[in-house]
Amino acid sequence: MRIASSPLLLGLYAAFAIPAGAANVAPPALAETAAVPAEKPAWVAPDLNALPDDVYGRLVREGRDLIHMTSRFIGPEVKNKKLRYAGNNLACSSCHAEAGTLKYAAPFVGTFADYPQYRGRENVVQSIEGRINGCMERSMNGKPLPTDSHEMLAMTAYMKFMSGGVPVGTEVEGRLTPKIKIIDRAADPAKGKLVYDTYCAACHGGHGEGQRVGVKGDTLGYVNPPLWGPDSYNTGAGMNRVIQAARYIRYNMPKGATHDAPILNEEDSFDVSAYINSQKRPVRAGLDKDFPDRRQKPADAAFLPYREGFGAEQHKYGPFKPIIDARAKALKAAK
Repeated sequence: MRIASSPLLLGLYAAFAIPAGAANVAPPALAETAAVPAEKPAWVAPDLNALPDDVYGRLVREGRDLIHMTSRFIGPEVKNKKLRYAGNNLACSSCHAEAGTLKYAAPFVGTFADYPQYRGRENVVQSIEGRINGCMERSMNGKPLPTDSHEMLAMTAYMKFMSGGVPVGTEVEGRLTPKIKIIDRAADPAKGKLVYDTYCAACHGGHGEGQRVGVKGDTLGYVNPPLWGPDSYNTGAGMNRVIQAARYIRYNMPKGATHDAPILNEEDSFDVSAYINSQKRPVRAGLDKDFPDRRQKPADAAFLPYREGFGAEQHKYGPFKPIIDARAKALKAAK
């Protein structure tokens, strides 16, 4: 398949990210430089317009289009059934805002240089193709792309271009969604509904249904993505975890929020995350196989088995601090 390049439609898909879910493992610093911490490189999103209209430039632009308008090319409504890899009409840009060019919103600047990378969810060192397919199966509720497919090559070419000039092991400013202060109580879906109705419903719909670009069946996807229901991410996605969702919401939602000027406080972010993830969505089978090294399992991963003696409700909504503290204690005792 070849995709006709199109201009980057900024804001076509709302940024609602499914963060990675596991910390990057950077190589150890060299002894002679370890005492001098390097400054984070300034944020620079490469200019796609600088690429020539040659074979490589066209491939990179195809990758951008696949990421920004995923449903148009590999979504469940495309005419060619063989290309229906995504199981919903979201776009990668629903997670990676503005095709991965926006700071702190799961961007691609520096991503390519992070791989191969250890992933606790699979307990393997994973390629960037494997990471993309993790999103395809969870966030997109679909099936994996063949690693040698044109679509996969285009996506990885775009990600490599977006990481141009970023050395391996470099922490780029704005590359990761900031951590959030963990609240002392359980997140409250009832309070979260009030937050949702006030700040989120205007864009994502009163019932989390999102706002389509056109109509069902046109392959054009959403202006703002659904947050639950049959056309949303499944229960295996990182966004289905309350801490992970709260992090992204705090620094990116509602539209206009930034890392330096968040609109919601921590408690509202946790509560609205709990409300969104208390709703029905596609169920991913086999979650008990995630995080086979249970020491890597996050506190907000609300599926069996559990190691610390806390139940499903607490893993889902918190309070999370007792779980985090118990895990830290167990790890310390194991050393």
